[in-house]
Amino acid sequence: MSLLLFLPEIGISIMIFHMSVRSNPILRKTNLAVWRAWKSWRLNLHSSTVCASSGAGPGPLDRSEELSPEKPPHTPVMLKEVLQYLDIQQGQVVLDMTFGGGGHTKAILSMVPEVTVLAVDRDPTAISLAEQLAKEHSGHVKPLLGRFSELEVLLSNMNIKPGSIDAVLLDAGCSSMQMDMAERGFCISKDGPLDMRMDGERYPDMPCAADVVNTLDQQALASILTAYGEERHAWKIASAIVEARRVNPITRTQQLASVVAGSFPPSVIYARKDRLHRPAHVATKTFQALRIFVNDELNELHAGLRAARATLRPGGRLCIITFHSLEDRLVKRFLRGDDLSNLDQYHFSPRKQGNSRKEKKDSESVYWLPLRRKVIIPEKDDVSENPRGRSAKLRAALRR
Repeated sequence: MSLLLFLPEIGISIMIFHMSVRSNPILRKTNLAVWRAWKSWRLNLHSSTVCASSGAGPGPLDRSEELSPEKPPHTPVMLKEVLQYLDIQQGQVVLDMTFGGGGHTKAILSMVPEVTVLAVDRDPTAISLAEQLAKEHSGHVKPLLGRFSELEVLLSNMNIKPGSIDAVLLDAGCSSMQMDMAERGFCISKDGPLDMRMDGERYPDMPCAADVVNTLDQQALASILTAYGEERHAWKIASAIVEARRVNPITRTQQLASVVAGSFPPSVIYARKDRLHRPAHVATKTFQALRIFVNDELNELHAGLRAARATLRPGGRLCIITFHSLEDRLVKRFLRGDDLSNLDQYHFSPRKQGNSRKEKKDSESVYWLPLRRKVIIPEKDDVSENPRGRSAKLRAALRR
């Protein structure tokens, strides 16, 4: 990554680590089975207060949302729309590239029991849940632990041939389950170790968020906050971090949140608003930027998109859910057929706008046929019932 040119030794170690493991058909109206499955699932959902999410800030601090047996660990985002556009049929093979808490997979199995779901996740905790679900649905759920960049090997080991998958779901970003666990270090409102590694302890030598904030210089920190958090006050925040760590290392989530908040007047700490016009902590974009950087999320997302293209059969369907503009922009350009071989250039160079109809036509992908031209966003009722999904965007396409 070109950004790592600014970094000292830990930047080099992060780079080495990432390199080592790295005619349109008219849609028919949603069928009755989709609606029944969606409505049935909604009856079992519990609304939750947002802790922190990709690209959108948390609501007022609420420590009551710890996981419990009575509360499901994951509320699937835009479930109705996902079921509609994937249009899964009995006997098909579905690739859930981000199993998480298993919400989407459970709904798919409820709607179409005779399917095979390949449940992939880089988080060992999520795979533990997938293994439990596999016991409940013998032969229909196959858990696979790994990253998007490892998917080719994982599928090959399962004797899954390229071009043989019927439907793929990719739900990008951080899962609700990870957000709800204070010890994972993703959430601003829950104090825990400043970790943010989606892989958990799978790679013990992988640098965590605390390594980043305590080791990189001000220029590097500001570059990360600008690139991955789109933070306008990146230099000010980076300066505050460097000053604070001279006194004590920054090792806790709320310690970092306090450091960031301390670089602003008290009146603006919650001056930012999320999409529900609720107060958002001023450190939200900082947490997003660190999480994306630590987990190499944009490169992994690109690897996942390429894997989806390789595994889907002609006529297979792809649904991608993103939660902030960086992800959605990458997905949009990938489905449009842009050359993303150099992600640094894609990310840091100004976007080129096509003005003519011919330019737009030429930019259409030879691999994908959009199932809907415009991006799909959650309905108001869904947002009020599941505030965490307020910033979600869904794009759906047919493999040519």
